[in-house]
Amino acid sequence: SRPVLEVADIFRAAGPTYRQAQSGHLSFGQLRVMSAIEACRTAALGGHINACEDCAHTDISYNSCRNRHCPKCQSAAAYDWLEARRADLLP
Repeated sequence: SRPVLEVADIFRAAGPTYRQAQSGHLSFGQLRVMSAIEACRTAALGGHINACEDCAHTDISYNSCRNRHCPKCQSAAAYDWLEARRADLLP
C-alpha cells in the first residue's frame, strides 16, 4: 500500500520554488539528490512492462534512481541494516 504523500510528491510540488528561493545556497550534490528523488520510479527514468502469460494482464514498472538518499530506493537496505544491528545486540 502506497503512502498518501511521499517525499517525491513534495519535491515535485514545491521543489522548483524551493530551489529558486534557495538559489546559491544549495550544493550541486543536493540539487542532484532532489532531481533523482523527483524522477525516481517515473517515466523519466524509463521502465519495463510486466505481462502475465496466463491472463495477459500488463503492468508497467518504472526504474528507480538508486540514489543512496532516496527513501524509496534505500528503505529495504536501511531495514536490512537495522535487522543486522539487532542481531548484534546482546540478550
